[in-house]
Amino acid sequence: MTAGRFAPSPSADLHIGNLRTAILAWLFARSTGRRFVMRVDDLDDRTFADVGRRQLSDLATIGVTWDVVEWQSEHRSRYDAAIAGLKGRDLLYECYCSRRDIAQAPRAPHAPQGAYPGTCRDLTDDERATRRAETGRPPALRLRTDAIVHTVHDVLHGDYTGIVDDFVVRRGDGVPAYNLAVVVDDAAQGVDQVVRGDDLLPSSPRQAYLARMLGYAEPVYAHVALVLNADGARLAKRDGAVTLAEIGVPRALAQISESLGWRARDVEGMLAEFDPAALPRTPWIYRPD
Repeated sequence: MTAGRFAPSPSADLHIGNLRTAILAWLFARSTGRRFVMRVDDLDDRTFADVGRRQLSDLATIGVTWDVVEWQSEHRSRYDAAIAGLKGRDLLYECYCSRRDIAQAPRAPHAPQGAYPGTCRDLTDDERATRRAETGRPPALRLRTDAIVHTVHDVLHGDYTGIVDDFVVRRGDGVPAYNLAVVVDDAAQGVDQVVRGDDLLPSSPRQAYLARMLGYAEPVYAHVALVLNADGARLAKRDGAVTLAEIGVPRALAQISESLGWRARDVEGMLAEFDPAALPRTPWIYRPD
């Protein structure tokens, strides 16, 4: 059975913007008869289990229900198997570049801004050994792609074309990269609908391209408008009352509903009013007072 999902990183308590995106992901899934997967993206060492548990509690408190909850850290073998499969097809190569190396590297005239310049793509065995000795750190693994860009279709944004370079699938510290982990998880969990903030739209072409290389179907994408502070920047603790504990459940649900032009004061009521085509395309500027 197909599914939608919400996948927070447990690095901090959810703020009103995260809660709004979670509700929208839930609405998209439930309105189309999909299961809903809650996935805690806790691979990074800057995440915390207690924060993840609070996030799940907050989501349950506002009425977001799910059919299954998974923690990424419990599925390392899933990512290792995908990486091994790509490696067996000679689709990965070691990369010794730091961020500074990449920023300072010369680029081909046709290369899009932000794309990896291919520094380590065609190193010989001797050159790799030299780079390993020079850097003194384990290499990342990059995907050997044959495309510069890839186009995805988004329910809210239409066709979107973005960079597909030789992106990292495993970091130098051995942690599976975000772009690989989310693709592998979505396929394993039956997720064929990805609803998330539109700041992540640029990552979709890489993920859709990787999905094809792994033999998965591309999901349906819907990237929803973000919630920003009065200065037009991402919400942060300095913006005042932004978490559920600070705002309170009734007020938070009312604010979210009103930001979407609805009258409902609970998620079931929002489901009755939900119309993807009528969703706002511009950010919601949040003012606690």
